[in-house]
Order: sequence, then structure tokens, then C-alpha cells
Amino acid sequence: MPLVRIDLRKGKDAGYRERVGQAVQDALAGAGVPSDDRFQIIQEHDEDGLVFDRGYLGIARTDDFIAIQITWSEGRSLEQKRALYRAIADGLHAQVGLRPEDVFINLVEVKKENWSFGDGEAQYAP
Repeated sequence: MPLVRIDLRKGKDAGYRERVGQAVQDALAGAGVPSDDRFQIIQEHDEDGLVFDRGYLGIARTDDFIAIQITWSEGRSLEQKRALYRAIADGLHAQVGLRPEDVFINLVEVKKENWSFGDGEAQYAP
């Protein structure tokens, strides 16, 4: 049920983008998301289209910065979220050599009735 938006700077090849998407999907699967539940938007930006602070909270970021926003249904514990953050950062490092400092993750939690996967229906609504 997650919708994943991945934003990065232009200049990476299609293989890099695919490995990034797969690393995020693998981490989500480790958090209990079905492996075939994959909905991702991967968007590249010019330098002025992806703005980030290079030192916010004492974390040194580079041009390889990636912003990942995951919209999913509410209900996971803080421990599950922390494990997901770590799994994404570790997976991106393993798959494409991305520094964990360059991985920004934002979770958006919504009620289950806020999803329609097609046919104009709320498949998860009670």
C-alpha cells in the first residue's frame, strides 16, 4: 500500500535509479509490505529543483542527496519506523554506494480508507 516518491539530482543512469527503487522496495518488504505492492515515482531534478540544507542537524550532505517520501497506512510502531529508516539507508549504501548522510526519509501516514488502487473503489475501507 505504500506510495513511494524518490527525488534525486539529474545525472544518474537508469540502472542507478532502478537499484535505488529496488533497495527501497526491499526495505519495505522487510517491514512487512507485500513484495508485489510496488508503486514508486522516481523524479530527477536540476540543481535548483532539489533544494536541501547541506548541514542541517550536523549531517553533511552532498550532491548525491536523495529525498524519499513514503505514504502508507498508519499503525506502525516507532521501532518499526526506525528499522525501516536503517534498512533503506543500508540498502542504498549496499546497492549504489550512497552515503547514509545523503538519505532523507519522510513518512506520511494515512487512514486505510484514503487509498484507491483502481476501479474507483476504496479497497481497504471497512
